[in-house]
Amino acid sequence: MLSFDLVTVGHFSIDLIRTKKDSISKPSLGGPPTFVSLAAKRLKAKVSVISNVGEDFPEDYVRWLMNEDIDLSMLCRIRGASTTRYELIYDEMGRRQLILKSRAPPITSSLIPESLSAKVVHVSPIAGEVSYEVIDKLRENASLLSLDPQGLLRSFNKDGRVSLGKLKDQRVLRVIDIFKASEEEIKIAIGNLKVDDAIRILRRMGVGIVIVTRGGQGVTLSFNGRIYEVPAAKPRIVVDTTGAGDVFIGAFLAEYIRGKEPIWCSCVGSASASFVIEEPGPRGFRSSSEIYERAECIYERVSTRKSI
Repeated sequence: MLSFDLVTVGHFSIDLIRTKKDSISKPSLGGPPTFVSLAAKRLKAKVSVISNVGEDFPEDYVRWLMNEDIDLSMLCRIRGASTTRYELIYDEMGRRQLILKSRAPPITSSLIPESLSAKVVHVSPIAGEVSYEVIDKLRENASLLSLDPQGLLRSFNKDGRVSLGKLKDQRVLRVIDIFKASEEEIKIAIGNLKVDDAIRILRRMGVGIVIVTRGGQGVTLSFNGRIYEVPAAKPRIVVDTTGAGDVFIGAFLAEYIRGKEPIWCSCVGSASASFVIEEPGPRGFRSSSEIYERAECIYERVSTRKSI
């Protein structure tokens, strides 16, 4: 039996990060399996990933992940394939432009071991690599199923530039328990709606918890018929916001599967993300005691906005 607290499903990526100050892109290990897993691991969760990479995925990354105690038994290195790569270009306002440089093969049901059992599976594609059929099958392996739809909303022009569109196969929304998206993504995913209207539709479809990340404005959280506003923690300095949303959900889920209530889980997620953006790449993770201390400060400022 392969038993884990949290399994993340989606592509690793090699991110080429460029800011206004840097004319040369700097490769960095990225993708949800990296950031989600590391965030949950810092909070003592047992984690694994289901992902495809190419022959170009550096062995140094594999060794580093294993040293961080991330289980890689379901990582598949595919001969002749390339790892998913993105170029991330940040302007002086922190706005991000994504350009897809290469894409690993899709994740198929054959990668899911029959013996897999997880308290929660978090599905987070970044380039359309996970289908409804795979998500539906994962339902059999997980007590809880969480979705970040980012990669299901993306389309790419001939130059790899990313644009967002409506979630094409909305059947996935009927098999998940937790939905997490950015403010921009949730508006587009359900059909160019206001955030509150999108939340209302998702809740009516049976999604138990809806999380909307809003960068420096914090998080909008909905469960049990109410909407809450969770403020963002203030980082010392903002160096690199890549992966912040993944860190949030990794920490959130690590707490939630321990029976913590969603408001506290959101505070822990916000605290974890605030530390990571203080350093480039997946390096800013802190101890659980530091995270909880910052989360307590956030918890005092949570507000209830409305009922739905």
